Amino acid sequence: MSDEIIRKSAAELGELYRSGEVSPVEVIDAVLDRMEHVDQALNIMVTKTAEQARADAKKAESRLRSGEDLPPLFGVPMTVKDLAETAGVRTTYGSVAFADYVPDEDAIGWARLKEHGAILLGKTTTPEFGLLGVTESKLTGTTGNPWRPDHTPGGSSGGAAAAVAAGVGPVAWGSDGGGSIRVPAALCGLVGIKPSIGRIPAAGCVDGDSTDGPIARTVLDAAMVFDVTAGHHPTDRFSVPKDTRSYVEAALAPGDLAGVRVAACRDLGQKVLDPEVRRVFDQALDDMRAAGAVVEEVEIQLPDSEVFFDHLNGYAYAELAEELEAGGVEVWPMIAEMAERGRKVTGRQVYAAFTSGKTEIYNAFAGALTGADVLVTPTTPVPAFPHAGDYGPRVLVDGQETAPLALLIHSMTEPPAHAGLPALSVPGGFTSGGLPVGLQFIGPLWADADVVSVAARYQRATDWHTRYPEI
Repeated sequence: MSDEIIRKSAAELGELYRSGEVSPVEVIDAVLDRMEHVDQALNIMVTKTAEQARADAKKAESRLRSGEDLPPLFGVPMTVKDLAETAGVRTTYGSVAFADYVPDEDAIGWARLKEHGAILLGKTTTPEFGLLGVTESKLTGTTGNPWRPDHTPGGSSGGAAAAVAAGVGPVAWGSDGGGSIRVPAALCGLVGIKPSIGRIPAAGCVDGDSTDGPIARTVLDAAMVFDVTAGHHPTDRFSVPKDTRSYVEAALAPGDLAGVRVAACRDLGQKVLDPEVRRVFDQALDDMRAAGAVVEEVEIQLPDSEVFFDHLNGYAYAELAEELEAGGVEVWPMIAEMAERGRKVTGRQVYAAFTSGKTEIYNAFAGALTGADVLVTPTTPVPAFPHAGDYGPRVLVDGQETAPLALLIHSMTEPPAHAGLPALSVPGGFTSGGLPVGLQFIGPLWADADVVSVAARYQRATDWHTRYPEI
């Protein structure tokens, strides 16, 4: 039964708990055994909380047997990315500078999940402060992709996505500033949600592009986590009131894609798309049409992603590099290079990026979404690639050399984040070599429930999410 247990969704575990067919103790034991097995091959965990998880499972089992009316996620095991604070549990931010740091308080999202009875399995790997596109860390080393351990799971929520894909909990808590949830979800064959700006609060948030969010095997499971964690918090000036619609209800809404208007764009104007990703994407569009959707292909013009990133974030990389150097901490070559580029950015360019630049991106998406319910793109322009340090390799795509892949894989996910829009990655197929390819569903601002609903209907029309890697 243990192999079956680790493949159950959070929704299925809830039903099994309440029917008495399975107990939280059985589930936690099975998942912790799985963690020990796969962590040797994948290097997904920074800190394990096995003893506390088993204690929490016994308490959960007792309360479930008592017949209490408990939340849907009660007793469900999950992991938390090591950028989110967990009270009493080591939180390193992927940096040797914080190797022994133990916070006193929980991050808002995890506090809400814990209040609803989720059980912490441990903290998952992340690159230093989440600043690389692959999950490489001086503290923890290299994290592998369950579909091919010598390939990257992406970043910066790479450990979180690899854990879910490998059967270490049905859901994980991650974060996304330019694709750090959606990219690993896509490369690991999972669902990942970046909500609209302010939907999920984070204490002291100063950057509306960044948000916490769920990674899961199904849209429904991700929606369960989204429902619990969304809603205003006074410590986040960007946070907004709870949505008027339940994301779980949106995910469960019956029907196929009949009448859904889909705008489709292959590359968001970024000009690089692996032929295998293109093939999978075109087939996914045909699948949507077969499920009743009206699909219209559109073009979109956006600022150069690399230049815009430098203008928006370069100064922050420069400051961080200086702080790390002052503390005697080795700086990753890519961070050092981005810091050097950032030092050349003028105040006028930074101001323009935060004002007219973001407005230009928002307006471009608004135009592409005119008359459509969602915009669909590939989540990443290439599938997972072999480990090659913090830059990732350069490869030839359609005969032209790409930028380092650790940068390129976020080229499709960064723009919606800069616009503050809801975006969700869902499994869309596999390359001929057996690597997952993700589809990104993007919606208008505040249309999170609509995006969840459309993605769930697409997932029900396909079976990609039912495939599991063999480790």
